[in-house]
Amino acid sequence: MLKLSDNPPALSPTVRELCDLKGQWWVAYTMARQEKALAWDLLRRNIGYYLPMREQRSFSGGRNRRTLLPLFPSYVFFCGDENGRYAALTTNRISHIIEVVNQRQLVEELSAVQRALAVQPVVETCALPEVGRRCRVIDGPHKGLEGIVIEDRDKLRFVLRVEALNQGVAVGVDPTLLEPIG
Repeated sequence: MLKLSDNPPALSPTVRELCDLKGQWWVAYTMARQEKALAWDLLRRNIGYYLPMREQRSFSGGRNRRTLLPLFPSYVFFCGDENGRYAALTTNRISHIIEVVNQRQLVEELSAVQRALAVQPVVETCALPEVGRRCRVIDGPHKGLEGIVIEDRDKLRFVLRVEALNQGVAVGVDPTLLEPIG
């Protein structure tokens, strides 16, 4: 288990926002448990990446422990040109690469995830529901984010979509702060 300080940064340290990274986005499906190692390799090769991580807290050995786990196990998002893509493949940590058809949509979805993690680092991933109401948060720290509302164990959750993975990130939300879209 890594100390918090031994984890790679979630976003390439040369930028502050995902939208500042230039080039084509790809999704790397990594070998088992290679997400952080791939992020370090991409950082050393100056390839822009995003590895969203969630904080997990546990109690073991009489101590409270905090760890960072990849939000989407086995996936790392990276950005660059064809040479960067080839360099990423040469790390031998990638099983295969998923081509991103809608680049703008992916950046918007990942930016929403980044904003949510900045406010609430303890989130859960969830399978994306087929049906649900699309809403926008109208106030609070998640203001402006759009997602789908689901009911999970008698609680309302707000799901931020990542279409390229057909997954989402569920965060708690006050239902009075939501407005339906469409």
